[in-house]
Amino acid sequence: MTLSLPGRTVVFDYGEVISQSPAAGVRERLEKLAGVDPAAFWASYGAHREPLDGGDLSVVEYWEAIAGDTGTEWSLSRIHELWAADFPGWISPEVGTIDIIAELHDGGTPLAILSNAGFDYSSTLRYSPVGTLFDRVFVSAELHDLKPSATIYQHVLDELGIAASEMVFIDNKRSNVEGAEALGITGHVFTSPRELRAFLVSLGAE
Repeated sequence: MTLSLPGRTVVFDYGEVISQSPAAGVRERLEKLAGVDPAAFWASYGAHREPLDGGDLSVVEYWEAIAGDTGTEWSLSRIHELWAADFPGWISPEVGTIDIIAELHDGGTPLAILSNAGFDYSSTLRYSPVGTLFDRVFVSAELHDLKPSATIYQHVLDELGIAASEMVFIDNKRSNVEGAEALGITGHVFTSPRELRAFLVSLGAE
C-alpha cells in the first residue's frame, strides 16, 4: 500500500508521533535511580528540557542541573544510568505512524523530521530503521533553535528548497503546529495514526 502527496513534502515531529509516550515503567525506573523527591525531580526534568533541546546544555550538564535543583550529586556512572533509562522511553515505536511513513516513502513523497531533541538523539533520528526513510533530519539542538519559533520552520523550508504551501507538518503539540501554520504551512495535530492517515488521504484527494 502506498500514499502519495504530489508537490508536498511531509515533515514529522518524532517524540509522541513516530514514537510513543514513555511508559510508566520508565518513570518508575528514573525515580528509583534519582533517589530524590519525585515531584522535585520531574519539575526539574521538565524545566531543563528546553535548554537541552535547544543545544545550550550537554546531556551531562542537563542531569547535573537536575541534581543541583534536587539537592543531590550524581556520579557520572549514575548520570549514565539515568540517561540510559530515559533515552529509550522516547524512541519506543508508534507502529501505525511508521507504517504511514513507509507508505509515503514508497509513494514517492519527500519526507523530513523536525524534532525538538538534544544532540544525543541525532544519530537515532537519522540512522534508525525508520530514520533511513527520511530525506532530511533537523534536530533542534544542532540548530540552536526550538519549535515553535518561526525561524526553525523557515530554516527547514530554506534547506528543503520549498515554499510554505508545499510543506505539511505533523506534531503532537498544538502550539508547534500553530507556529508552522502561521507561516502558511499545512499542519496537523497528531492524536493517532488513524486520524493522521485520514488527514493525509484527504490532502491527496484535493
